[in-house]
Amino acid sequence: MDRRLLPVAIGIVVAIVAAVIAVVVFAPPTAPGTAPPSPTSLVGDGTPTPESTAPPPSVGAYVEYSDDAIAQAEGRVLLFFHAPWCPQCRSIESDILAEGVPAGVTIIKIDYDSRQDLRQQYGVTLQTTFVEVDAAGTELQKHVAYDDPHLAAVVAAML
Repeated sequence: MDRRLLPVAIGIVVAIVAAVIAVVVFAPPTAPGTAPPSPTSLVGDGTPTPESTAPPPSVGAYVEYSDDAIAQAEGRVLLFFHAPWCPQCRSIESDILAEGVPAGVTIIKIDYDSRQDLRQQYGVTLQTTFVEVDAAGTELQKHVAYDDPHLAAVVAAML
């Protein structure tokens, strides 16, 4: 093989692997329009009854920030102040894409450089900052993942 084609071949392989990971991470757990079976148990007369009426936890989501992203988010909401030039941010994002977001959590990616208004609102002074907010956008807690830039560290600190 021509050595000049090697970087192209490697790039194609990396793109295919990334696409497969994205499909696995973001694929719905069940077919559209179907609900997973609810767990049941038998009561004294032998009839099945649901064990829990609570809905199953939703699949986690990783979305880009928009003006209505917080209002549309489901479950716990974490704002991720991300800079594309930041190696720690890229490491955390790589974990998110590879491992997926925990069930019942929405991570909203905010561009650290262009959204100074949100940085000021939440007192963010360093990229890799995660801010948990409620449905109204009120800050509940904050974690800076700069020194340990891994999704597992964020989950351990915040969830």
